[in-house]
Amino acid sequence: MAKNIAVSDDVYKLLSSLKLSGESFSDTIRRLARTPRLSEIAGTKTVTKEQWLSVEAVFKKQEEKDLERRRKILERQSR
Repeated sequence: MAKNIAVSDDVYKLLSSLKLSGESFSDTIRRLARTPRLSEIAGTKTVTKEQWLSVEAVFKKQEEKDLERRRKILERQSR
């Protein structure tokens, strides 16, 4: 049984932009409401460039910490 719902104009535009070719609004909402699988989001540009750069910065910082930790361990072992 179909139900009508009211959404604001900005939400309608958002849903329209997320709607895939041949997909109904119900299909779009259903797809967005469930937890995505990695295979569904891989390669779909799910993050912005700014978000990606932020993630890279975190990884770089962690890499620097890891290198420092290894250096300290090697120093202790060489004593």
